[in-house]
Amino acid sequence: MSKNSKVLNLKDKISGNEVDLSLCNLTEVPVRELALFPKATVVDLSCNNITSLPPEFCTLTHLVKVDLSKNQLTCLPDDLGNLVNLQHLDLYNNKLTELPVSFSQLRSLKWLDLKDNPLEPGLAKAAGDCLDEKQCKQCASKVLQHMRAIQDEVDRAREKRLLREKGECQEIFSFELGNCFRESLGSGPGDHM
Repeated sequence: MSKNSKVLNLKDKISGNEVDLSLCNLTEVPVRELALFPKATVVDLSCNNITSLPPEFCTLTHLVKVDLSKNQLTCLPDDLGNLVNLQHLDLYNNKLTELPVSFSQLRSLKWLDLKDNPLEPGLAKAAGDCLDEKQCKQCASKVLQHMRAIQDEVDRAREKRLLREKGECQEIFSFELGNCFRESLGSGPGDHM
């Protein structure tokens, strides 16, 4: 019954393609309920007590505009980049210090507000002030560029690690093969020529 009442309450919060869940004292995002309304592309979750988004939030790929301002968010899910249709993201006045690397995949993002978050210096510089519409659009562009640079660094480090591991495997394989070859010629560990 409580699940149904949540759905009914959510239905009461829908107007057209918008869901207004602001000022509801939420501590969690009702992801399962939101998933039931794929035509609801705009979600206002502002002015609540949300401290984190569950990984399942990243499955709500129909979302175009999300307002999470004035919450207590300390981090965002690693797969946030899966929200490929997201164009507008308001994260004003939270407790974020960084963004997940996958943020670089939000190619549709045109508007972003990160003001009043204790961001790490490089991200804060990219975000800028976000005092008006123009600055929030610039924030989206510059933060995406910043996060793509971080993604590139992560990719390069991963590639180096894989090449190093591949090289180590080849050395071991060569050593093992060399031992097998010597043993097949009769020059194994106990043989002297």
